[in-house]
Amino acid sequence: MNIGSHYKLYHFIPWTRVKIYKMLILSIIPTLLFYFLGWKWLAIPWVPVALLGTAAAFISGFKNTQTYNRSWEARQIYGAIINNSRSFGILVKDFIRTDDKVDESALHQQVIYRHFAWLTALRFQLRETKSWEHVKTKSYNKEYLQYYKVPEWEVKIEDELKAYLSDTELQYVLSTKNRATQIIALQSDQLRKLNEDGKISDYNYTALENQFKELYDQQGKCERIKNFPYPRQFSSINLYFTNALCFLLPLGFLGEFSKMNEKFGDNIVWLTIPFSVLLGWVFLVLEQIGESTENPFEGNANDIPITQISRNIEIDLREMLGEKELPPAIQPVNNIVM
Repeated sequence: MNIGSHYKLYHFIPWTRVKIYKMLILSIIPTLLFYFLGWKWLAIPWVPVALLGTAAAFISGFKNTQTYNRSWEARQIYGAIINNSRSFGILVKDFIRTDDKVDESALHQQVIYRHFAWLTALRFQLRETKSWEHVKTKSYNKEYLQYYKVPEWEVKIEDELKAYLSDTELQYVLSTKNRATQIIALQSDQLRKLNEDGKISDYNYTALENQFKELYDQQGKCERIKNFPYPRQFSSINLYFTNALCFLLPLGFLGEFSKMNEKFGDNIVWLTIPFSVLLGWVFLVLEQIGESTENPFEGNANDIPITQISRNIEIDLREMLGEKELPPAIQPVNNIVM
């Protein structure tokens, strides 16, 4: 997530420069043919260009609205995870009781640390690359990775989890397919045993189990967004309409500027190039922005900052445990925080 006031042009222009090169080629070639070879038939009326532009604008607006909604929903889900995690920490501290205060503190730490493991496993699962995601497949996205790092790609999950789980639990969790799911299952299993031992009353046990249900709900919502891409049919028509418009734009501008030859001379048609590049760049960038927003967990610079959120939750819950040596908060790099 970018936390600056806006993207700087010296970042944004290089990120979209391929679109500029594309429009330069699409506008220079027909202009040269029109001016030097006299291919006057290349000049077309502006009406079909305007009609196609209207369709392209509509579908681009629709896509950007829907991809923003996916991103905002993901942020709302992680907001709920923050709230549920804080509630879970308080309930663990107040509901799990033993006569031995040292044993009680150890139990609190064990359960809450296992929650840190769940947060860790979930964010690693959400950062896994899917075939439809763009951050590792598009050259301009791979190039932009020089400005930030994705923590889940820099370290191994087992190195992160071993700080929160026992060796036995760690080996079991690493052997499973959906690690986050199995960590909550371990939590529930331990609470059942504590209830059987009389360390949690039936009412308190039910309240804590409801917290696990809420966490499963939030995990499932994250997985829905992660595993279900923006519908390919809408993504495809947006790409086709935009490229068709960019192809026709120079021809439409040639038609318009050629009408002004008598007043301004033949050289007026060279304005086709800058106008085509500018307008085509607008539409192509709209398509690229929508593309970079549709997968809010893929490791893109516009992602939901799940690593930072998870660290903030960990700091809050460690303070609930009375710990003084806290991990540092995740800081942005080049105004980007993951």
